[in-house]
Amino acid sequence: MYSAIYKKFVIAGIMLIAILTIGSLGYWLIGGRQNSVLDVLYMTFITITTIGFTEVIDMSASPAGRVFTILIAVSGIGVLAYMATNITALLVEGELTKSFRRVNMEKKAKNSKNHYIICGIGAIGMHIARELDSTGRPYVVVDEDKEQIERTLEVLKNHIIIEGDATEDATLLKAGIMEAKGVFAVTGDDNMNLVISLTAKQLNHGIKVVSRCNDTANTEKMQKAGADSVVSPNQIGGLRMASEMVRPTVVSFLDIMLRDTEKNLRVEEVPAPGSFAGKSIESLGLKDHPDILLMAIRTEANWIYNPQAGYIIRPEDTLVFMATSDARRQLENIAGGAE
Repeated sequence: MYSAIYKKFVIAGIMLIAILTIGSLGYWLIGGRQNSVLDVLYMTFITITTIGFTEVIDMSASPAGRVFTILIAVSGIGVLAYMATNITALLVEGELTKSFRRVNMEKKAKNSKNHYIICGIGAIGMHIARELDSTGRPYVVVDEDKEQIERTLEVLKNHIIIEGDATEDATLLKAGIMEAKGVFAVTGDDNMNLVISLTAKQLNHGIKVVSRCNDTANTEKMQKAGADSVVSPNQIGGLRMASEMVRPTVVSFLDIMLRDTEKNLRVEEVPAPGSFAGKSIESLGLKDHPDILLMAIRTEANWIYNPQAGYIIRPEDTLVFMATSDARRQLENIAGGAE
């Protein structure tokens, strides 16, 4: 929409310059080539703007001059009216478009289920959004920075973005927190992330909250506020740099796994449903799914790595797999829809 209006502005501007040029040249000739450039330009300007000041160039004895003035006036007034219409369209249509978009997104967010809410769409929030997007998980973005939202919409097209303060109950309710699976509190402010964690837990006691923490001294506070997991980007960055030095092959493998957009290979987890209690790993029929690799099982007490086919699954177990996004959905079907 905006590009089309801008093109109209360019065309109108060229037409206006042309009218000013033709009008000035015409009045210079009509005036016997005796008037200055400023005089003829002024004469043209007051004509097309209908200001109505005294004529700089006398037209009383020049019928042709009056006809020329009429033509310049009609043309100039038409171009100015055209520009005014486009300015109105740019303002009104732009605001209406934003208003309709905001209402539409809020409606979609309220109707969302089993989605994730990303509070803060900075660099970290964008990485989270892309990961959720690449693995086929629905999400809603919440941010109060209008300019950041506009930039994000250019990248995350057709995704739900809510404008508002994520520390407020009303904003999180608009984002569908009552039906959401989890909340990412990843603004650049630790205090905001702490309040978001607290607010999210008060609204939905069962929701999982992962919070960003820039200062590790605030970790315990965030956990007490309700964050289930607290992640320090600085700490993670340091561990990553150390790993690059001492285990580069492992880091390379993980990078390839995360960046492969064709296979989208990930390490996933699937809680074992009650219907699987008492059954063995072998009964899952994983051999029929070559894109699924069972790596470990998390029990209530500890971890079991590379579990044997005869291992009997317990209701409280969580199965850890390496699988593609499509294979993960197959796992969910195998496990009765649980994730």
